Amino acid sequence: MGLTSLLLVRHGESSANVAATAAERTGAEVIDLSHRDADVPLTDTGQSQAVAVGDWLRSLPDDRFPTSVLSSPYRRAASTAQIALENQRVALPVQTDERLRDRELGIIDGLTTTGVETRLPQEAARRRHLGKFYYRPPGGESWADVALRVRSLFRDVDHPAYGERMLVVSHDAVITLVRYLCEHLTETDVLALARATPLLNASVSILDRRDDGSWAVSDYNSVAHLEQSETPVTAHTGNRDAFPH
Repeated sequence: MGLTSLLLVRHGESSANVAATAAERTGAEVIDLSHRDADVPLTDTGQSQAVAVGDWLRSLPDDRFPTSVLSSPYRRAASTAQIALENQRVALPVQTDERLRDRELGIIDGLTTTGVETRLPQEAARRRHLGKFYYRPPGGESWADVALRVRSLFRDVDHPAYGERMLVVSHDAVITLVRYLCEHLTETDVLALARATPLLNASVSILDRRDDGSWAVSDYNSVAHLEQSETPVTAHTGNRDAFPH
């Protein structure tokens, strides 16, 4: 038997989330970042959110507890997974897979929306023409590119070796695209989902497989575990094309 449940967690708040939100709010062109995207750490709030994810895991009955864990190799995601899995009933190793990494932004990496419009107006116009799903910044990826690598990943891990229930810790675009793939959404559907329900830091989403092999969402973007522990809920959402997730 392959996977029957996917427990999807967005990483906790990161220093880049905070910097990007501040830059957008002030109208700056460039985000004040001191790390490359792969090395961005969690904030203190992000670490607390990861602890709350661990509390949520401890609350699960045995037949809902994950049998395997897969994480983006990016520091903010891997740290969220490691903190959440400390002192659990089963010692599960955190396996990383680069196909779960955040979307590569190429030449627009580190720029705000204003920065792209001001410094790269041709790219801003090309993005508006192509749309969010298919626009690929030079040196970067489109949402469609990310969907291809996520599709490849889940074909590999839908295997008895990973057990029935997989915890996946990744980034907002990646988790949204898991729904795109599992539910056979259209471009219009997935962009509408991203606009209507932007994923919160350390949120939990659960997909369960039906007997006919199709997938159904049983929970999406839940932060009840954060609210229960009085851990701050952070959004860091908006026009997310131009900053790290």
